[in-house]
Amino acid sequence: MSEEITQAVSVSQAGGVLRVALNRPEQHNAMNPAIMAGLTDIFSRLPARDDVRVVVLTGNGRSFCAGADLAFMRAAADYSFDQNMADGQAIFDLMMAVDSCPQPVIGRVNGAAIGGGAGLVSCCDVVVAVDRATFAFSEARLGIVPAVISPFVLARIGPGPARELFLTGERFDARRAQAIGLVHHVVAEADLDAVVADRVAQLLMAAPGAQATIKELIRTVAFRPRENMRDYTAGTIARLRAGEEGREGMTAFLEKRKPRWQDEADGQTK
Repeated sequence: MSEEITQAVSVSQAGGVLRVALNRPEQHNAMNPAIMAGLTDIFSRLPARDDVRVVVLTGNGRSFCAGADLAFMRAAADYSFDQNMADGQAIFDLMMAVDSCPQPVIGRVNGAAIGGGAGLVSCCDVVVAVDRATFAFSEARLGIVPAVISPFVLARIGPGPARELFLTGERFDARRAQAIGLVHHVVAEADLDAVVADRVAQLLMAAPGAQATIKELIRTVAFRPRENMRDYTAGTIARLRAGEEGREGMTAFLEKRKPRWQDEADGQTK
């Protein structure tokens, strides 16, 4: 296993699985410029990395990400409009880097996910949360709004739940997060890593190129009129059926054997 640890983010890799952890446990992984820059850099590099099949995003310590760092918030109170604009763009760029990552991203939510932390959760493909985790879009209680994370959160939970939770800024538990679609699996703390490992194993069974295309497909199709998607969707399946993975998958099925990527996955998880 390779490992790299900084004051903001720790990264370790075992086989094709990359673990990325916010690394300010004493501050509950509160988001500051160093964390934002570190995460954005890591996720921006992932499209070029064919040695990574699955990413697990989590926080070290007892929290996932407890929102914005207090010292940073104090400093931002004196920012100019242009400085605040640049900060908002940096947050958006981070969310976009996670959301558009071609590899599947599992959110391992080990505790509180507040504000921008809840925004990060909404950008993950699969989310496993401990039953003690709490969530909030708390910006309205600070006199601001969850503007920059809103495109990602609304795509995840829809405007109905967002209306109430954005407007109240209230905290809610993992079961409610699951009910609105922010979280997929709620587990006891003792079971967290086992369930994450199971999700990793299931993701490794699928073809990496197909998974990257699926993520692009969802972003493209989800909020556009169905009648406009005929050529795009037909062209996508035609391209993949004729591609290397599509041919390998069909051949393996007919020959009653594992496709190449599953054999590779067996080695990556041992």
